[in-house]
Amino acid sequence: MTPLTAVPAPSFDIERVLASIDTMAAQKPVAAQIVSVANADDTSSKKLAAILATDVALAGRVMKLANSAYFGMRGRVTSLQFAVTVVGFTTVRTMATVALTDLDDESRLPEDFWDLTTTIALSASTLAPRFGERPQDALCIGLLAQLGMALLAHNDPEGHAGLRADNPAFADLRAAEVQRYGISALRLTAVALEQWGFPREMVSVLNKVEEITAPEGSLLRAAFEVAGRLTLEDYEPIPISRLTCGVLGEEALPPVLERVWVEAEELRAAMIG
Repeated sequence: MTPLTAVPAPSFDIERVLASIDTMAAQKPVAAQIVSVANADDTSSKKLAAILATDVALAGRVMKLANSAYFGMRGRVTSLQFAVTVVGFTTVRTMATVALTDLDDESRLPEDFWDLTTTIALSASTLAPRFGERPQDALCIGLLAQLGMALLAHNDPEGHAGLRADNPAFADLRAAEVQRYGISALRLTAVALEQWGFPREMVSVLNKVEEITAPEGSLLRAAFEVAGRLTLEDYEPIPISRLTCGVLGEEALPPVLERVWVEAEELRAAMIG
């Protein structure tokens, strides 16, 4: 790999990157329509399922997720409308966003992107009750958290690969991203989700992850820590109590690590087919 110092930083224009996603939306009208209507007050599971049915690949993923071990309904979800009810509108919207932004195309992403992403999402979901949060909401924010990283890697593949190789710790990588691009991947995710009208609470969490003393970011910081311990070689653990403002101790992690290790591959298969 070329030394990062020899790779000039790209001219990174957030507005241009976000505009490119709007272009993708024009190419995937069904996913774009789902992202747009999933949180509307007049949207029903019947209406959402009808739209979803016109995208066979995306509908299949929703069915697969609804029948996964995560939702405890294996083999019992036989209609798309019921699947939408089981996984929830926000999850359907999250899956449509994944499709809309090409996150389901592994050839365009860093090699370990989905291993890390599904582990973060399941970790957040599993730990959510300890933080007073809904597991399904935590699952969605975990699945979308790395959207910004995918955008940076797509815009600057060699440069961002160098940053990841030189900065295995998440906090160090975010600092390096700010230095190179003027914004971290997590903040870029927050900007994108805010632009698309995702709930304010989701955006707020993403904006607080980098403030280690902010309770709002504790759950996602813990999820990243679990994911790092499970998926990254030579990862140096950070005390979970420090990351969670004292909410969790190390004794809380073994069952979480075991469950996430067992179920992450099934979630990965449901999200990208």
